Amino acid sequence: MKKKTARQGTPCFRRWSRKAYGIFASLGRCVNIGVLSVSMSIISSATAGAQDTGADTTSVYRSVEMERVNVAGRQASTSRSIASQTPVFNRSTESVAPLQTIESALRLSPAVDVRERGGKGIQTDISIRGGSFDQTMITLNGINFTDARTGHQSHSLPIDINAVSAINVIDGVSGVGAYAGAVDIRTAPLYPRYISVEASGGAYGYGYGSLAGGYTTDRLSLLVTGSARRSGGYTHNTDFMNYNGYARLSYSSPKAGLFDIQAGYQNRAFGANGFYSLSYPDQFEQTSTALASLRWLRQGERLRLTANVSYRMNTDRFELMRGDESKVPFNHHITDNIGAEAGAGYRWAAGETSAGIDMAYNHIYSTVLGDECAPKRIRGIEYNHRKGRTTVNATLRHEKRWRRLSLNGAVGVSRSDYGTDALWNIGAGYNAGRWWSFDAGVVESMRLPTYTDLYYTAAGYKSDRNLSPEHALTYHVSAQYRRSGWEAGLYTYYRRGRNVIDWVKQNADDDWRSMQITEMNTLGAEMSLAYVTEGWMRRASIGYGYIHQDSDSKGMISKYALDYMRNKLSARLDTAPARRLTISVTGTLYDRIGSYAGRDGAVHSYSPYFLLDARAAYDIWKMRVYVDATNITSAVYYDYGGLRMPDCWVSAGVIFTIR
Repeated sequence: MKKKTARQGTPCFRRWSRKAYGIFASLGRCVNIGVLSVSMSIISSATAGAQDTGADTTSVYRSVEMERVNVAGRQASTSRSIASQTPVFNRSTESVAPLQTIESALRLSPAVDVRERGGKGIQTDISIRGGSFDQTMITLNGINFTDARTGHQSHSLPIDINAVSAINVIDGVSGVGAYAGAVDIRTAPLYPRYISVEASGGAYGYGYGSLAGGYTTDRLSLLVTGSARRSGGYTHNTDFMNYNGYARLSYSSPKAGLFDIQAGYQNRAFGANGFYSLSYPDQFEQTSTALASLRWLRQGERLRLTANVSYRMNTDRFELMRGDESKVPFNHHITDNIGAEAGAGYRWAAGETSAGIDMAYNHIYSTVLGDECAPKRIRGIEYNHRKGRTTVNATLRHEKRWRRLSLNGAVGVSRSDYGTDALWNIGAGYNAGRWWSFDAGVVESMRLPTYTDLYYTAAGYKSDRNLSPEHALTYHVSAQYRRSGWEAGLYTYYRRGRNVIDWVKQNADDDWRSMQITEMNTLGAEMSLAYVTEGWMRRASIGYGYIHQDSDSKGMISKYALDYMRNKLSARLDTAPARRLTISVTGTLYDRIGSYAGRDGAVHSYSPYFLLDARAAYDIWKMRVYVDATNITSAVYYDYGGLRMPDCWVSAGVIFTIR
């Protein structure tokens, strides 16, 4: 008889073997919970780059070490009724790309329009598929942290790219909040147990430092990160300082269920040269964001229960003339967003039926936004305006899955200060053999006006308190192909928008006014092709997006909604010319439609531009040394009219990791 080795014969090994068997037996199992869809999919590290089937995902990283095989488990729960999703970033395939910020990762997707007002993502608006930044919901691990005051602040999350495991664009979210869809950012430890230190510096007085670590057991996963980023600015009054701190703890109890906790804090201060008005080149802004959430998930054989609560506070001080309040008073805002969600789902012979309810309360204290009130002194500032509102969404959903076909539909009711709205969505998916998959759906969504849309009136700006919610009906059809290293995708959509809100003016000398465009229709298509191999060329990919809009804007100058990305073409090549050396190059062509009033007072049309970025990295011992260069050709470009973005920006850094 063959003698057993100590590793093969111990009770510990047998116990881990049984767990691993149960994990692999769960491959591909999906269940949807109420308005919170739950997808149980277990994947090995070799397939970590595959597209996820869930959305708004709570990632629980686990590792089972068995003959050096890592197994990662993920439990996903989605908010409301998600039609489908499009992956735009995956850590396993993007690790060598020249990505220093979340914004730089989003720039490569044809589905996302990233408009920055300064370097390194210090002030960024994120839009998807022809919508504006206010029409995009931002979620972190499935929790909605969208800012109710202005979409300018929604991307202010206290995380760095080194904590992000994946980013997905959610194609449709019924109910209040996501007119054009959502961007869901997921975090997870980089390794089961590790400590990582990164430091970098470069042009324009740039400096960055971060400390991150993770600890994982069979039932517990902990991620902690902290960072500081600064720059002296690439031109007048574009300096910035940014601090982030974030922690996430997940624990799975056999009896009580899964508990997922996250909390973070961010503080930013930046020179805002002409950010909001080209007439004032010495603007300044300081913001802070604190957020936290707790999610619970309990799964039985048929019944599944889930609930979460969340809180986000954002403070903002805006100075029209930096450091000088004698002429124009500073604007101060404190926005509180409280959310709660609960759902239940039951699996039976006819499919999966679920129901859920979510509530959001948004409140603001401000010196300019909201209704006038008795002065309230908070941390030395007197606030004389305030406003609060509550929104409730209730949804009933049913889904039926066969071997290749799935059908789903949902109806819901949304209640807000603007009344009651009935919303719905339907969808279907089909797997045609081993390589092809198809998806189609229709979703109805809406968005409430932000507090800035309703109340911001200052020099050059006039708001409208009588604005009503925006509504959209979006149709989409998509196809995907995967085989032997090849990945291809096609996504098409058509959105009918009503009462779309934008800041517009008829002539260059007029004031900006918040008003509603009666109708705006958007037609778009996205195509992608990628090839992954084990040779010196590791990955080659190309993506293209096209958008066409028509509206009754009557030739108005738009500040946001009508300046959409008509054509976007991005390409990427990852190579490994030597054993420890990797070189990645990305190039993106941007063609934006629309016009803007420049510093000279004349109206200009946006010009196409091309950005070329690259990273060279060398791995030695426990370190990775890298050199990054963005906008290598020093192309002259504007994300927002009149605000020139940086020329070539070179930086270098080192990452030291112990695991």
